[in-house]
Amino acid sequence: MTDTSTATAASVPLAPRALPLLGHALPLLRDPLAFIMSLSDYREMVRVRLGPSTAMMICDPDLTRQVFLNDRVFDKGGPIYDRIREVIGDGLSTCPYPLHRRQRRLCQPSFHPTRLAGYGAVFARAAEVKAGSWRDGDVLDITQEMMTLTTRATMETMFSGSLPAETMRRALADTSTIVTAFFRRMMTPALLRRVPTPRKRRYDQARNRLSATIAEIIAERRADPTDHADLLSTLVAAVDEESQDGQKQLSDTELADEALTFFLGGMETTAITLAWALHLLATNPDVQHRLRAETHQVLAGGKVDPAHLPSLDLAARVVTETLRLYPPAWMMTRAVRQDTELGGVRLKGGSTIVLSPYLLHRRADLYPEPDRFDPDRWLGGQPDRAAYIPFGAGARKCIGDQFALTEAILALTAIVARWELTPVGDQPFEPKVETSLSSRGLRLRISERRTSGTGDAGLHAATPRSAPAQPSTPAHPSTPPGAGGCPVKHEE
Repeated sequence: MTDTSTATAASVPLAPRALPLLGHALPLLRDPLAFIMSLSDYREMVRVRLGPSTAMMICDPDLTRQVFLNDRVFDKGGPIYDRIREVIGDGLSTCPYPLHRRQRRLCQPSFHPTRLAGYGAVFARAAEVKAGSWRDGDVLDITQEMMTLTTRATMETMFSGSLPAETMRRALADTSTIVTAFFRRMMTPALLRRVPTPRKRRYDQARNRLSATIAEIIAERRADPTDHADLLSTLVAAVDEESQDGQKQLSDTELADEALTFFLGGMETTAITLAWALHLLATNPDVQHRLRAETHQVLAGGKVDPAHLPSLDLAARVVTETLRLYPPAWMMTRAVRQDTELGGVRLKGGSTIVLSPYLLHRRADLYPEPDRFDPDRWLGGQPDRAAYIPFGAGARKCIGDQFALTEAILALTAIVARWELTPVGDQPFEPKVETSLSSRGLRLRISERRTSGTGDAGLHAATPRSAPAQPSTPAHPSTPPGAGGCPVKHEE
């Protein structure tokens, strides 16, 4: 018997201006953020066409959360993850549901809170070294600088050491080539993706070189079973007693997939978040001035350390607000694995779901003045679990969220303690929309800060200059952070 209480997917409105054959591919390629935001008036869901295929765009925070929490039905899949799997295989962030729980159990020890202090010390040292390498008046390609910082920190936390300079340079270049290609490859029909253009050849070469670099490191580690107290050693040693068929440890292929997953995630997304945070501080000097006062008060002339994290309240709010405005994963897809219902609409197995943190984070009914950079909107509460989703939610929430937050807060503090940042030119800087919201090409000028008596100490960094705009969704009471914890709680 047909269930007449639910509607069919065909009854959901189709986004306007779909073209024959191409659907909405052209506006998505020309100005994807404008296209996504044009859908914000659809409060629950809207259909979009990607070439001959139709996907369901979810615009409601509660429905989005339902999708995240029911990953058995709404599995990792769709055009975004199909392209990412070309590089990192079935790693933790891309593997289908049947593989996920075992991989999560095997990877979880590497991100246990007790290990964050050690990782944090690495982040702090890398940030101090990077901040100390600049000269007064330098104009920096800030994204490239942050990529270098996070690459060195990621290499040390993962592999207890740095790669040779040439290998590091090549890894950075290959990562940039790969990440830049993801979004265009996602929007390109399958037949055209196989055409051996120069761009396709560069992509394949970069992918193969990066995989070979990781494979070589893993082979060396397998030959030397010593515990190096790094992330890779934990992955190699991890045992899952619940695994079936005797697969209690990660195979070499799985280990390579996980290493590539954490390498790309730890390097690229954190670097972009830091670059955007520095851009926002440069264009909002009042917030930058207050953050400088916080660093002066907390560091007291010393170097940043993970033990400072509970006191870096404004730095944490700056990172939280940066992730709201520029979530690295601005759009995600899910594959519907069986016939189901969502929000009163029947969805068939094989359908594609599209989710957009960028859209939710900039809805005026969820965030007053949503396009304004306002770290003080997070005073007195933690982010709402449905309306704030830079790391996803549920069992597939990013396993490295605290890893990334810790690195970003410590690095931001080290940089602002030493340098004043100002924009270069008068033109607003717009994101380069790729798989992430890239800040590629962003340049900032740095000027050395000069201490003048007690000028900084006399400021009250934690006091907002004006009453903060609070999210219209209910904020949860703040929880006192533990030693070394992030002051703003990003809980599931």
